[in-house]
Amino acid sequence: MQVLPLADDHGRVATDLRVSLTDKCNLRCTYCMPAEGLDWMPTDQQLSDDEVVRLVGVAARHLGVREVRFTGGEPLVRRGIVDIVGRVKAADPTLELSITTNALGLSRTAGALAEAGLDRVNVSLDTVRRDTFAEITRRDRLDDVVAGLAAAQEAGLGPVKVNAVLMRGVNDDQAPELLRWCLDRGYQLRFIEQMPLDAQHGWSRDGMVTADEIFGWLAAEFDLAPAGEPRGSAPAELFAVDGGPATVGVIASVTRPFCGDCDRVRLTADGQVRTCLFARHESDLRTALRAGATDEEIARRWAAAMRTKAPGHGIDDPSFLQPARPMSAIGG
Repeated sequence: MQVLPLADDHGRVATDLRVSLTDKCNLRCTYCMPAEGLDWMPTDQQLSDDEVVRLVGVAARHLGVREVRFTGGEPLVRRGIVDIVGRVKAADPTLELSITTNALGLSRTAGALAEAGLDRVNVSLDTVRRDTFAEITRRDRLDDVVAGLAAAQEAGLGPVKVNAVLMRGVNDDQAPELLRWCLDRGYQLRFIEQMPLDAQHGWSRDGMVTADEIFGWLAAEFDLAPAGEPRGSAPAELFAVDGGPATVGVIASVTRPFCGDCDRVRLTADGQVRTCLFARHESDLRTALRAGATDEEIARRWAAAMRTKAPGHGIDDPSFLQPARPMSAIGG
């Protein structure tokens, strides 16, 4: 069987696939969507469970993908997620499978997901203060997230990673507190610069908390040193905390872009290939899939789409335009 690497015209090869299972979410984080929510994707446009499994299989067998992360929206609101994970893992046990989740439903599903073949989880958590959590997410659900994290760790879905976004005037005074909380529980914390992917298009670079600021706040209370591991295509710069072995990461997508080493490709919940989070063009696989295309034909379409990947996200370019779709509809 011929393998067509997902190579672009700039020398990069994608082996990490992010699959959005839904655009729906049960939180309303201020940096992602408005309080009233969004118009959700029509059901008939969304890939079925069988279609998701088939496309992931094409990516693994024909295109060299080795890691798959299921995202949303919130992937745990997809009723078939445990079955999808199990079928994908059964088809190729060598694939590394993970999810990015807000963890609201994780205490109920962690064990089943682990049994189905999920390897690990990334949990979005920007604060451990109840009032700040409610302010950011517009929901009083911190206890559910804490329970979900504990359940994931108990189920062996590790290392459990926590992703945090700091916002000026909201939680930018809480970086050391959040790191200490994660260290005490054995979670790996990663701070992420806020990116221009909100549905309201309210992001501004001037208001964004930068990686340098985050590092400065952490260094005031912890001894940080480069972790010494080659970064490779990983988005996070890792630092050993107080001599290690614990680490903290900073993902500086805006101020220290790592586009040149990117090995990721994205599939939206409605079957569109996105070569970058910030791409303004998508390539349709759903139509070909439903029209009876073979796996080989789908693979060729996917490989052709990947060749159009831009050299970088272009946030610093004066002509940069935020994607029409928000993060909840793209998948992280």
